Amino acid sequence: PLGQGVAMAVGMAIAERQLNAHFGDDLVNHRTWVIAGDGCLMEGINHEAIGLAGHLKLGQLNVLWDDNNITIDGAADLSTSEDILARHRAAGWHTVSCDGHDHADIARAIEDAMADPRPSLIACKTIIGKGAPNKQGTSATHGAPLGGDEIAAARAELGWDAEPFVVPDDILAEWRSTGERGKSEHSAWKSRLDSDADRRADFESRMMNVVDLVGPAIEGHISALAAEPKTVATRKASEMALGPLTEKLPQLVGGSADLTGSNNTKTPSTTPFSADDYSGRYLYYGIREFGMAAAMNGMMLHGGVVPYGGTFLIFSDYCRNAIRLSALQQVGVVYVMTHDSIGLGEDGPTHQPVEQVMSLRLIPNLNVYRPCDTIETAECWALALQTPDTPSVLALSRQNLPQLRGEGDADWAATSNRCAKGAYRLRAASAGRKVVLAATGSEVALAVEVAEALEGKGIGADVVSMPCTELFDAQDAAYRSDILPADALKVSIEAGATLGWERYTGTDGINIGLDRFGASAPAEQLFEKFGFTADAIVPQILNKLNS
Repeated sequence: PLGQGVAMAVGMAIAERQLNAHFGDDLVNHRTWVIAGDGCLMEGINHEAIGLAGHLKLGQLNVLWDDNNITIDGAADLSTSEDILARHRAAGWHTVSCDGHDHADIARAIEDAMADPRPSLIACKTIIGKGAPNKQGTSATHGAPLGGDEIAAARAELGWDAEPFVVPDDILAEWRSTGERGKSEHSAWKSRLDSDADRRADFESRMMNVVDLVGPAIEGHISALAAEPKTVATRKASEMALGPLTEKLPQLVGGSADLTGSNNTKTPSTTPFSADDYSGRYLYYGIREFGMAAAMNGMMLHGGVVPYGGTFLIFSDYCRNAIRLSALQQVGVVYVMTHDSIGLGEDGPTHQPVEQVMSLRLIPNLNVYRPCDTIETAECWALALQTPDTPSVLALSRQNLPQLRGEGDADWAATSNRCAKGAYRLRAASAGRKVVLAATGSEVALAVEVAEALEGKGIGADVVSMPCTELFDAQDAAYRSDILPADALKVSIEAGATLGWERYTGTDGINIGLDRFGASAPAEQLFEKFGFTADAIVPQILNKLNS
C-alpha cells in the first residue's frame, strides 16, 4: 500500500546502519533505493517516515520520486499544492532534481545524492505515459491499459519496432552486464567475509534466526519466577523477560512510539540508536506508531535484526495496515501493546481497548498473545521469537496481576512451555466437572476466583487459560475437545468484545465481556461496574445450569 514502501525502506536503512556499526564498511555498507510516486509521498505514513529518516541522518537511503503530477483522480494539484522538496529539506533531507527521461541527467542526480551524507530525495520530472500521443500526461495512463490503437500510435511515436516481449540485443547486453558487475562485487565481498573465520561465524550467527537460541536465553528467568512468584503488571513482566533476551540475543532491536516508560520496552543492555551512534539497539520512534510498525517490517525483511516495538494497544488501530503487512509478508515482528483493557483506568474510553484484541485476531498469520502472569508472559515472548514467519502481538496489562503458576504445580517444568498449544487447563475441577471457564490475561485470575466460588457450592469447574486462540485453533480435535469438553457449560471471560468467543463456548455457553466503550475511573471500580467480579459472574452460571 502507498507510503509503506518508503517507511519499510527506512527500516531497511536502519538495519543496514546497525549492522554496519558492528561489522564495518567492508562487510555491511550498502544503500537502500526506493522508487516512489506522488501518492506514496502524500500518504500520512510518509511524513512519519521521512521525519524519522532525517532525524537519524540515514544517508544510505535514496528515494527516486517519479514526479509526474498525476494521481488516479487526475492532476495532483486537484488535491495538493505542497512543495514536496521543501518538506523533505525541512525534515533534514538532501534534495536534487533531474529530467526523469534523460539517462545522463538521472545519473548526475544520483551521483549528487550519493555524495551527500543525508538521506536524499531525487525528484525525477516525468510525463506519465510518455510517447502515447493521445493519453500521455493524463490520469488515463495511470492504471488502465492503453488499448491497441494507442499502443500502435506510441510505437510509431517512439520509433519502437521490436516485437512484443522482445528485448533488443544491445539493451539486453547492457542489462546483463549489471548482473556481471553484481556477481563481481559479491565475489569480492565473500572473499572479505571468508578471510577471518571468527568474523564469518559472528556474521552468520547474527544473520540466522533466533529460534534455537530463545529457550536457553529464557529458561533461567522462568525458573527464577517459579521459585519466587511476582505480582506485577504483565507489561512489567515483559520487561523482566526482555532483560535476559536482549542481553543474550544481539539480533533483538527494540523501541517504542514515545511510550518507553509505559511500555517497559527498554532494557539495561540496549542503548539508544541515534545519528551519533548506530550501534544502539533501542529506537525512540517518537509519536509515529504507523511509521514504527512499517519500519520494523523493513528491518525484519532486511535481515540480521529482529525488531520489537511498543505502544498502547488502543493505538494498534494506527498501526493496523502495517501489522497486516507483517502477517502478509510473513515477517516475525513483535508488537508490544500495553494497557490492554479497561484495567488501564482513568484515561478513559478513548484509551481503553474494547474491540482491538478480537479485531487483531481476525488477521491471518498473526498470533495475538494475552498472557495472565509473569510466567505466561515469558513463555509468550519465547513463542513470539520462535515463529520468524509469523508476527506477534503481546497484549499486556497496566495493572498488577498475581502469578498463578510456579514450582508448586504438579506438572511444573521450566522447559515446558504450556502456552505453546494456545490454551491449557490451569486448574482442574476438584468436584465433578460441570463448568469450564476459559479466560485470557487479567481475567484468568478472576476465573480462578469464580471456580473457587462454584466449587464451594459443589459445582466442579476447570479454569482454562487461553493466551493465544490462534495456536489453540491449530491443535488437533482431540486436544481441543479435552480442553473444552462438549459435556460442560463453557464460559468465556475477557474484558473486551465478546464477538468470536461463541466459537469456543458454543450456542449454550456464556460469554462475559465488554460490548460497549469503557469509562474513566480506577480499574477496580470499572471491573465492578462492568460485571467482572465473581459476585456478578457466579449467579449467571448458576442460572444457566438450573435453566
